[in-house]
Amino acid sequence: MALKIIEECISCGACEPECPNGAISEAEDIYVIDPGHCTECYGFYTTQQCADVCPVEACVKDDKYPETAAELKEKFLSLYPDGHLENTDKWKPPTL
Repeated sequence: MALKIIEECISCGACEPECPNGAISEAEDIYVIDPGHCTECYGFYTTQQCADVCPVEACVKDDKYPETAAELKEKFLSLYPDGHLENTDKWKPPTL
């Protein structure tokens, strides 16, 4: 499932450069995650980078966009047809 940034966000910007998909952008008061581009870092990292660096734990699961590992793989491959999946065997779903 995609992640989202909740209102506890302090707009520090730590998450934006960590997103390998470019799914995070600055909105008016907080940062936001585009669910169409969020793969939970599947295909890149073993954990969700935005959640790992967020100092206030504002990156959480977005229940509006439930996705299985297979669906995340499909999304990753649609975004990166020539992408490498070297990290997917170690990837873990968020435990947020």
